[in-house]
Amino acid sequence: MDKSFVETYFNFEKVDWANMQQATLDTLFMTFFSMVLVVVIGLLLGLALYSLGRKQTAGANIFYNVVSIISNAFRSTPFMILMVLIIPFTTLLVGSFLGAKAAIPALVLSAAPFYARMVEIAFREVNPGVIEAAEAMGASYWEIIYKIVIPESVPALISGLTVTTISMIGYTAMAGAIGAGGLGALAWQEGFQRGNYTVTLVATVIILIIVFIIQGIGDFLAKATDKR
Repeated sequence: MDKSFVETYFNFEKVDWANMQQATLDTLFMTFFSMVLVVVIGLLLGLALYSLGRKQTAGANIFYNVVSIISNAFRSTPFMILMVLIIPFTTLLVGSFLGAKAAIPALVLSAAPFYARMVEIAFREVNPGVIEAAEAMGASYWEIIYKIVIPESVPALISGLTVTTISMIGYTAMAGAIGAGGLGALAWQEGFQRGNYTVTLVATVIILIIVFIIQGIGDFLAKATDKR
């Protein structure tokens, strides 16, 4: 192997491991706290979309379309543009638009509508016959939701959460390029901009390890909760 290639990509003496550790913690911090909010907002928004979609009234259709349009707007806006657009809101909320905390509002606004759509799809896939049988036995709407719809949707909800979390890690890497910190910032600023490609390589490997772990846990939980 060419010596210059090895020195470029595998010169681990150039890696500041303390900074790498802090960047990893920042990435995990952004991912964890953002996903807590994404799960709560996504479940509520997905339930709203599912509930409004089931009703055949004109008012329900109007509300469904309004919620759907707002959800699609945030979901479709490129993350980098969304993060820049909400800088005033972020500054008002956390006092700055720099740092790991400042990335959380944009991460949540970007990922929550995406997860909400997955929640809606998961709820819609529940066997209609089971719901009709529960209605015939006099079950209330909320009893059907928390006794039938949610339990039957758990494997799909976990799979959707896994996909969303992995996407979230990608968002944190992009957020790092404009001051959010984390492995993305380290790979860009300390690695690419300064020609220290070993840092970029190590940061990328750590991100991949985190993704593989999350995917493995998600797959295990989805299979464990699947009753089919």
